[in-house]
Amino acid sequence: MISFPCAKINLGLNIISKREDGYHNIETVFYPVQELTDVLEIVESDRFLFTQTGIGIDAATEDNLCVKAYRILERDYRLPPVSIYLHKVIPTGAGLGGGSSDASFTLTVLNRIFDLNISGEQLKSYAAMLGSDCAFFIDSVPAKASGRGELLKPAEVNISGLYLLIVKPDIHVSTKEAYANITPRIPDISISEIIKLPVENWKDKLHNDFENSIFPIYPVIAGIREKMYGQGALYSSMSGSGASVFGLFKEKPNPAEFENMWKRQLIIDN
Repeated sequence: MISFPCAKINLGLNIISKREDGYHNIETVFYPVQELTDVLEIVESDRFLFTQTGIGIDAATEDNLCVKAYRILERDYRLPPVSIYLHKVIPTGAGLGGGSSDASFTLTVLNRIFDLNISGEQLKSYAAMLGSDCAFFIDSVPAKASGRGELLKPAEVNISGLYLLIVKPDIHVSTKEAYANITPRIPDISISEIIKLPVENWKDKLHNDFENSIFPIYPVIAGIREKMYGQGALYSSMSGSGASVFGLFKEKPNPAEFENMWKRQLIIDN
């Protein structure tokens, strides 16, 4: 079975508080980008096999999230061996959720192939074991996320019809680095309220707290956002804790301005 794990962007991201388990409580809105996907194929096999092409991942096979997803279900169900083929298109270390999406789609595909009859909520529980934002990709619909990112509620937001430009410089931002200079705070206005406003009003209200710690260290990332606003972006922000920056435009932007960087221009139609 072939599936297409999609990317996501974060519409705002607030770091609310530090948790006793070492994680942070956050508030964000995950928005799926169905137009940017990896390719995942899983078929029954006589032995377990994982193959990956496309953008390289510097990790051992057993550390890949697709393999970990298989192992989690294998623990609770009698799964036969499978062959997993993953073609990476979504860049890593970008805050676009590519690895998390691959993991969750693996869970969903295995559930379908072997008729495991695992409910959507149970799939989300398995996904949450793999990563804080993995549960979102079980449904891949706009959602307000809280807790570590695994507590999800429907989000009333629609940016369909706008141009989306995503740019990632050749920089990898680790999660530890992103959190290093963060001061948790409770925002004056929740993201849920801000996203009800027209996109044109988001610029000075909808913030990603990671920008406070990342921009001073990597001014090139801050520069991408400024260039996007210079091209007429209605809204621009870093996505998640990663290195990518996205912009939302009414008019078609010019990706050529971002030389020697990974970039993708799309029209949101979901």
